Amino acid sequence: MTSAPEPVFEAPWHVQLFALTVHLNEAGHFVWGDWAERFGATLKQHGLAKELNGGEDYFAAWLETLETFLAEINMADPAAVEQMRARWEHAYLHTAHGAPVSLD
Repeated sequence: MTSAPEPVFEAPWHVQLFALTVHLNEAGHFVWGDWAERFGATLKQHGLAKELNGGEDYFAAWLETLETFLAEINMADPAAVEQMRARWEHAYLHTAHGAPVSLD
């Protein structure tokens, strides 16, 4: 009997971020080559300061790239993105351990 394959993603938000990026590309909001070029530049930038492990560091760079790219193509307002991030952080920090995190 074979064992179950290891998960490809370390955390749920990694796969959600990946799926969102693929969806935006497939919906025609950007060309994958343009995305890959920007992501490569972000990885290179971060790689100069620290090694990326393919987990949290890799997906933090992915998120940074997506947020910047969406701002460049006028799909996301950086101030609105930061406001939403702050709301989620507040919700996370004020939610009892083990309880689902949600916005008010």
